[in-house]
Amino acid sequence: MGPEEVIAKWEEGWRVLLSALSALTDEDLSRTVRIRGQELNVAEALHRSLAHASYHVGQVVFLARSLRGGSWEFLTIAPGGSEQ
Repeated sequence: MGPEEVIAKWEEGWRVLLSALSALTDEDLSRTVRIRGQELNVAEALHRSLAHASYHVGQVVFLARSLRGGSWEFLTIAPGGSEQ
């Protein structure tokens, strides 16, 4: 899979998420959903989903850093740069 395909998948995933979120109402937040056999209210399910998505973002960043090697530019503060 090339970079263009990765970006397309990334953007499609976020489009699907934002579309689903925009359809939610305040009343939906107290509804119960089942994820892998676990019953959660929608607010809890959203928290679970956020943690899951952040894990995958970390995977993508890890792979990108591995592929870029020495030319990697840190997204935030580079290691050892906190004092600056």
